[in-house]
Amino acid sequence: MDRPGFFFCICPDAALLREYVERELIAPASSGALPPDVQTFWADEGLDRRFWDALTLLGMDGRSRVLVVRGAQQLPADVWKKLSAALGTPRSGVLPVFCLEGPWEKGQPKLPAYIAKLKCLAFADNRKWVWRSAGIDARSLRQHIQKQASAMGLRLAPDALNALSEMLIPDASAIRGVLEQLYLASPDGSVDVSLVRQMTEFTPEAVIFDVIRQLENGNARAVWKTLLREGDGGESLLFPLLTLMAREARLLWQLQAGDKVFVPQFVENEKRRLASRVGFAGLCRMFAELQKAELSVKSGARQPLQAMEELVASLSLVFAPEQGRTNAGR
Repeated sequence: MDRPGFFFCICPDAALLREYVERELIAPASSGALPPDVQTFWADEGLDRRFWDALTLLGMDGRSRVLVVRGAQQLPADVWKKLSAALGTPRSGVLPVFCLEGPWEKGQPKLPAYIAKLKCLAFADNRKWVWRSAGIDARSLRQHIQKQASAMGLRLAPDALNALSEMLIPDASAIRGVLEQLYLASPDGSVDVSLVRQMTEFTPEAVIFDVIRQLENGNARAVWKTLLREGDGGESLLFPLLTLMAREARLLWQLQAGDKVFVPQFVENEKRRLASRVGFAGLCRMFAELQKAELSVKSGARQPLQAMEELVASLSLVFAPEQGRTNAGR
């Protein structure tokens, strides 16, 4: 890749995006006598005069500049039109980096039409001034965990890697946070499944996965015990739980419908049995309860703790063995 005049990073995972920018764009610019002046701007706050001055005016200290625009997909069309025109003039020592962090669909970034058709984006593509990554998904989760653990000097036992692959969400920041905790908890760098399970008692992210497993196993008593161990009764877990349970419901629906999905092999049969046991009727109720809990809090009708208690009670019925036998196959 030649020295870019500007650069696009297209990735939905903020942690992966930051790592790429620091490793591939900022670090090379740091090889000179003076480190670059790295400035970050957030698109939802608008690009004010500071950005335009940093882009167009010559500096007095001889330092190069890296201008990182986060969430750039949120910039309106008129701003992108102005940017595209400004980027047509090469500026030595200034590297604008536009981070497009929106979701992907069917392996492609979902960009607003006015961004996808930008001349500056097409030019950047031709010059290879674009980095695209769909982030981490179910297929790459296990490999990413293993790679990150090795980079940190952690040795994961096979059953520990299996547990982490089932427990963690495909998010680079969440994965790194859990691995860092395991690194601190393991004096010799070896991690077995018992250490992973022990960590769940102290890691809120892992507690959520305990709750999900207990719900799906029809063990309502264990769910309430887990939530009671939390200082706020599980209130802080509500919205992360809603997100993960919605993802789980979509996965179970796809399995029940016979669609091909990518899940770790060691949990696929278990998930298929669960989808069959709950059935479409149970999954419809699951989606309804998740939506009800979210709306009740956002509308002010319920406090988060009340919504959490109602949600757990409802989902316990959905996953109860007798409920599953009633709904199976529908």
